[in-house]
Amino acid sequence: MATVAVIGETVRVTGFRLAGVVVLPADTPDAARAAWTCLGDDVAVVILTPKAAEAVGGQATARLTVVMPP
Repeated sequence: MATVAVIGETVRVTGFRLAGVVVLPADTPDAARAAWTCLGDDVAVVILTPKAAEAVGGQATARLTVVMPP
């Protein structure tokens, strides 16, 4: 079964846990890149905060991604 993950600042992503989303807090660009590389093959959709999207850069095209509004 495919899952959904969210990467970004802790205060913006924690609430997604209530919806069953895999939450990967990343408060720095390095943490966002590390979280991206740790995504499992079962993750079909990744939600990124704007800062995480900037940190991940071109890697974000490898999966279906959604960027939150600022």
